[in-house]
Amino acid sequence: MEEDGKETISIRESKRRERQAALESPDIGIGLCGWIIVGLSMLLMLATLPLSIWMCIKIVKEYERAIIFRLGRILRGRAKGPGLFFILPCTDNFINVDMRTITFDIPPQEILTKDSVTVSVDGVVYYRVQNATLAVANITNADAATRLLAQTTLRNVLGTKNLAEILSDREEIAHSMQTTLDDATDDWGIKVERVEIKDVKLPQQLQRAMAAEAEASREARAKVIAAEGEMNASRALKEASLVIAESPSGLQLRYLQTLNTIAAEKNSTIIFPLPMDMMQAFMKRD
Repeated sequence: MEEDGKETISIRESKRRERQAALESPDIGIGLCGWIIVGLSMLLMLATLPLSIWMCIKIVKEYERAIIFRLGRILRGRAKGPGLFFILPCTDNFINVDMRTITFDIPPQEILTKDSVTVSVDGVVYYRVQNATLAVANITNADAATRLLAQTTLRNVLGTKNLAEILSDREEIAHSMQTTLDDATDDWGIKVERVEIKDVKLPQQLQRAMAAEAEASREARAKVIAAEGEMNASRALKEASLVIAESPSGLQLRYLQTLNTIAAEKNSTIIFPLPMDMMQAFMKRD
């Protein structure tokens, strides 16, 4: 499996390099007329020195890259930056591309799950531009396209899941979305670094039904536990009665102990019955 994954990555890298090489065509592609215009631009720059130098020097920041277009064609080589670079007046223009990681929220999406339950799910996506040339040449607005693609991917992935899977397997869903988005945005020079599911909102009626189900389940478990306790207590009382039945004096002592406990808890009048042994003695005399 690891070897297959490495082969897939190598194939994707080779395709990306081929696409970039096709975009970054050599300067000879501008033709004879283009070379004449470039030469005139250089002469104009030399004739207006040192004023023209301020128009030719450009600066890009550490987290930016510049894609230079000469007569509408991307210059050969990598994107320029960071730091200083030079352009020719009248023939060159450039576009700055931010290479930092960008974060955006996926708006809440109303999704019908596989078991026909409507839920509202939102999330967050982290991505960055990996290849500035592809991000400029292959897509009009890479950020807007990635946002729309994330919304449709969220709908497509969650539409194949049950409600229980959505609530319990968020990490697996996020990983599946990341893989799908990364494959789809590879031609745009974008690398999706992370996808997270933020919240799953259920309808109020479904929340009440799930709460009632959970409450009924807890009550059922409580009744089972109470029944088990009563059964264990009855068994203990049975064993105690068998022990007390072996000694009549033990029964009297237990009776006195119970009366003592009652007297200690509450101030009340206690009617003390006579032991049955004494009553039997009087009955014999009669």
